[in-house]
Amino acid sequence: MATANCWGDETDYDFNALVDGLNRYLRLKATPIGLKRFRTVAEMEAVPRVRRPDPREKFAMDQIVGQTRWIGWTLGITMDNLMGQQCGTVVGLAPRDKEWLSGDRMHGVWYGTLEDSAAHQAAMSCASHGDYAALVTSPLTAGRIDNPDICLIYATPGQMITFVNGLQYTGYKKYTFTVVGESACADSWGRALATGEPSLSLPCYAERKFGGVQDDELLIALPPSFLPQTVEGLAALSKNGLRYPIPNHGIQKSPLDSIETSYGKS
Repeated sequence: MATANCWGDETDYDFNALVDGLNRYLRLKATPIGLKRFRTVAEMEAVPRVRRPDPREKFAMDQIVGQTRWIGWTLGITMDNLMGQQCGTVVGLAPRDKEWLSGDRMHGVWYGTLEDSAAHQAAMSCASHGDYAALVTSPLTAGRIDNPDICLIYATPGQMITFVNGLQYTGYKKYTFTVVGESACADSWGRALATGEPSLSLPCYAERKFGGVQDDELLIALPPSFLPQTVEGLAALSKNGLRYPIPNHGIQKSPLDSIETSYGKS
């Protein structure tokens, strides 16, 4: 039995098969990764072959995620490894205290008034603070963290809408996502850790400048329990002729022939 994640989920997921399915139907460029928080540093350090960042360096959380998704490292961190409270608060390693909520650091940089800066801070979705002292990021297929709290999947807009279509194939639900602006990690991993719901974001300036997020990429964060139904949905859509990459039918030809491939003749 797998170790429970923060949702109490002890399912033994076959992440190799799940990632194979995502790659088969979506052709992802980067390996999906997992993020799991630990109540003690000792628990974090017990993760097999976990790397610790150079203690002389202070990193953005975007960089920790970026090193895992591009280099394949399993990284374990505490708040001491992060460059500041803005990064730590989103994942619950630092509190939403008065200074953080003031928005002073954003004032005159991202927002024109202190009131706007404070409103931005208040709008950010963040994991609850006080329960966890450390976290680990690792490729889902590495087998280092057997049941992450959330999975992070980067994809182009075409890949992402296909992913969401697969997610919605059974147990349909309309998903509503947020755009907080800068610090958009609050819209993805912060919101997913706070709500347990799939959370899609437009990665922000910092994620692209420091985290290696590409210009054409979106990010979805979600607990692993949503992945099996998504891959099954993608398989069903593929059988119906609804596949990625989506071929361009053309703007001057009737769509009826193409539509009949999936819907049948009316």
